[in-house]
Amino acid sequence: MSRVAVVFPGRGSYTAASLGSLDPAHPLVAEVEPVRADYGLVSLVELDRSARFDPRTHLLPANAGPLIYLVSLLDAATLPEDAEPVVAVGSAAGWYTALAATGALSVTDGFRLVQEMSLLEQEPPTEGGPAGGQVIYPLVGADWRPDPALAQAVDEALASADGSAQRSLDLGGYLVLAGTEEGVEHLMAALPPTHLGERRYPLRLALHGPYQTPLVAHVAKRARERLASLSWKAPEIALVDGRGARWSPWSTDTDALRDYSLGEQVTTPFDLAASLRVALREWAPDMLALPGPGTALGSICGQALVREGYRGLHSRAEFEEHQRRDPLILPMRPMRPMRPMPR
Repeated sequence: MSRVAVVFPGRGSYTAASLGSLDPAHPLVAEVEPVRADYGLVSLVELDRSARFDPRTHLLPANAGPLIYLVSLLDAATLPEDAEPVVAVGSAAGWYTALAATGALSVTDGFRLVQEMSLLEQEPPTEGGPAGGQVIYPLVGADWRPDPALAQAVDEALASADGSAQRSLDLGGYLVLAGTEEGVEHLMAALPPTHLGERRYPLRLALHGPYQTPLVAHVAKRARERLASLSWKAPEIALVDGRGARWSPWSTDTDALRDYSLGEQVTTPFDLAASLRVALREWAPDMLALPGPGTALGSICGQALVREGYRGLHSRAEFEEHQRRDPLILPMRPMRPMRPMPR
């Protein structure tokens, strides 16, 4: 039996390659589609079966969030019989999927949480606060080694932003920064251009708001009001949140879990690097399972393993060789009988 840490992706993971991921006959799809219809929104299956990927439609928060949630849960249900999930982590919005996958919320309540948060993120602040967005920037080179010059560039760009931009999501090898429109424009101008692989950075993330910052405090406030009826439970397997804090089946304060998920998790930076570090050190999993959609977390988790020197890995080359002969990152959707994660 292999002990597995499950890492759920967040915003931006549903792409053109994800089209066709939903099986209309699957019980999880049948469970959430009526809830989606209650919101008066187009069917997720219909969106998923579109002839082509339309960023203006598929990346809209009200559509992207629920699509990611559902695809992730379907993928998590493909864990093989010999893989025992011992801890779950979610990247920013992936935290909501982790809550449902571990049974802290029911699938329906988890969907309501994701759908409501996605809709709220599209609403303007009633207080007249500024709109904004997110920018991603690397901190490592192609060999995954930290580049001090890139880290210094980020520090200098933030220091000169006059409070209009700040850290949003720490991925370890990348930072997601967020701010007002003025702040995003400043970051795009102040961060020195660099390439990693085929991508040029800094890169503004399409249709992303200033998530995980105080600029979305109105979202947290409205979420607490609209989602007061959610039924929270202790998770059936452990969770690690965006601060690196642990929530266990035996000691979780469900009121505290609710308050974090609808409060601090929304308005403060999410440290996925810390979440992965805690999961690796405290549970020492045999593998990391990365549900879809997308594959962006593959390199993020590979970098986390190298940073920790996990299993003696200290470079990208060593990780890739180990992955070829004895995978530490578990491919999802294996062709064998499957079982769901606890609910």
